[in-house]
Amino acid sequence: MSTLRFQAVQEASHRKPRPFSAPKLLPSEYYGCNVFDERTMSRYLSGDTIKRIRKAVSDGRALDRAIADQVAAAMKTWALERGATHFTHWFQPLTEGTAEKHDSFIDYTNGPGSDIIERFGGKYLAQQEPDASSFPNGGIRNTFEARGYTAWDPSSPAFIIEDTLCIPTVFISYTGEALDHKGPLLRSLNAVEQAAREVCALLGKKTSKVTAMLGWEQEYFLVDLALYNARPDLVMTERTLMGHESARNQQLDDHYFGAVPARVLAFMRELEVEAYKYGIPLKTRHNEVAPMQFEVAPIFGEANLSVDQNLLIMTLMRSIAEKHDFKVLLHEKPYDGINGSGKHCNWSLMTADGTGLFTPGKNASENLLFVTFLVNTLVAVYRHSALLKASIMSAQNANRLGGHEAPPAIISVFLGSQITAVLDKLESESEDDEITMTELSKMTLGIANIPEVLLDNTDRNRTSPFAFTGNRFEFRAVGSSANTSAPLQVLNAALAEQLRIFLSAVRERTEQGVPKENAIMEVLRRFIVESKPIRFEGNGYSEEWHREAVRRGLDTETSVPLMFDAYTADSSVKMFEETGVFTERELHIRNEVKWEMYTKKIQIEARVLGDLAMNHIIPVATRYQSILLDNYRKIVQTFDKERAEELAKQDIELIVEISERCNEIKSMVTEMVEARKVANKVAENRNRAILYHDTVLPFFSKIRYHIDKLELIVDNEFWPLPKYRELLFIK
Repeated sequence: MSTLRFQAVQEASHRKPRPFSAPKLLPSEYYGCNVFDERTMSRYLSGDTIKRIRKAVSDGRALDRAIADQVAAAMKTWALERGATHFTHWFQPLTEGTAEKHDSFIDYTNGPGSDIIERFGGKYLAQQEPDASSFPNGGIRNTFEARGYTAWDPSSPAFIIEDTLCIPTVFISYTGEALDHKGPLLRSLNAVEQAAREVCALLGKKTSKVTAMLGWEQEYFLVDLALYNARPDLVMTERTLMGHESARNQQLDDHYFGAVPARVLAFMRELEVEAYKYGIPLKTRHNEVAPMQFEVAPIFGEANLSVDQNLLIMTLMRSIAEKHDFKVLLHEKPYDGINGSGKHCNWSLMTADGTGLFTPGKNASENLLFVTFLVNTLVAVYRHSALLKASIMSAQNANRLGGHEAPPAIISVFLGSQITAVLDKLESESEDDEITMTELSKMTLGIANIPEVLLDNTDRNRTSPFAFTGNRFEFRAVGSSANTSAPLQVLNAALAEQLRIFLSAVRERTEQGVPKENAIMEVLRRFIVESKPIRFEGNGYSEEWHREAVRRGLDTETSVPLMFDAYTADSSVKMFEETGVFTERELHIRNEVKWEMYTKKIQIEARVLGDLAMNHIIPVATRYQSILLDNYRKIVQTFDKERAEELAKQDIELIVEISERCNEIKSMVTEMVEARKVANKVAENRNRAILYHDTVLPFFSKIRYHIDKLELIVDNEFWPLPKYRELLFIK
């Protein structure tokens, strides 16, 4: 293995940027060329058909079969022109990734034995039958009960990857339960739209549509492919289960926003070109805080489409990175001791005329709309904070949250001083006070040639998991590898429920004779007071905040398996069922999947850690110890006893330390294996996951501690695994 390590270091050290020729066109000239969007449809379908498709999407109803046949015919013609030979329903099972089964366009013209023809009709477009028992399903489908269905989502355009037409779809079981992320997301988008439109109408802002918007910021690491392949833990788990931190990591703050390394820039450029071809409007690229960590972010878009684009960009990143001899790491914490990776989700609501419902207005009525949606969001997050945390939690993200670089595993909301002052004023003053927002403040820097800087109505608080950033909320706790549908399902459903509660409360007061404006202000005041515990402006990393959160009664649970209980709490079931996002059965299915996936992730890591410790690290350490013992014998044979003891003192100390640490590792690996065996005998997914969390996971850091200490004392020439200094600084 040490030979493999040095071969990998040698190979990585001599890499050159891969030549990449960008199209000799402006991005706008080839943007979306691989997507069957409305612009492409206009070349193959009549204007009337496109209007009917648009209306069906807007109304959230299925297209009739005749229209589906027309769309399928046009889609096939376009796909064949672009070299496609297959099609697939592209869906999002509960594995956090995507799935696809490719079928060829070919079919017999007149039955078996006849000539073949390319065929693709509405029935192939609308529905397929993947195996529902082979994907995570919470135990509702046995192996012999394989049937499940994928159904076309016309609101997200089809696209071509290589030779395959990919059709975004939902995935349901034979008995009708959602087994994917997209179906419940679409339901939640519908729920929040309906409730938001009603609130807008109440406040005098009638709109035909309210759209949930999402802008994701995707963080990721790159590591040289040769170094990656020389690390079995990275290959099997996408994180390093051992490895002493480098003498230099991120403490100089010199990587953040620094010049992008040449090889990485070549990768980024090719990624952007491919993204544009798929209609993904990538806007930003930069170095992140940790060495070899980077970020990419698009222009904001409609939430459902944006989720699909994020899943597609992760697929593109993986394939393009390997062309440049890199491996993309989307694990939330691939390296210990430096920043992990998140996927900040910027979430907002927008009316048909482009008005942002989280955007402060220019007059009292516009600001009343803003404050109403802001306050109701605060209450929704407060009431369902445990559920919101559960929606972003996983075995991977648990390694990141609560570290010095990530929001804590406690949900709080940062508003900024100006918004806080507005809410405090509203809470304390009478009904007839107008709501006013200060225009963007001007701050003069007093430096020649530097213009005045416009200050936003909030600062930024990077320690807040859920921060208001001027015209949207930024959910910073979402993990890098996550499907962003999960937190959006909760946010949309929670706000939809809360807006209905708000409407009901206002109507109740008006029916009692209270003027509408007074009733609105009265209800808002009540909600401002109720949601105060969720608001926090300080340092979310501090121990003081953890103690304060407990005092406020906020959820501070740290066990991942127990966090998932929030999905089936009475308040969650009520909210999801009333908004139509999940049935209680679907919630239980999801929890079973979450517990099972958590257990499998920890189980795999435990096996890899035990294998590396026993079959790689200990043999290397004892081999080096043998050399020290030989040296000690030679010293004893050469010098008198007193002089020999003096000269061999360091060798003796190292020999003893290696023995002690190897014995500790062996003992703890044995105990970890036994703990795993005990946990594996537990039948219930929840209890098994809890045992893995409580009795298996704690060994990881203990075993790693001794391995990392051995790394510091074993001869570098012997050490079998690429070290952090090589993984992070060979670019």
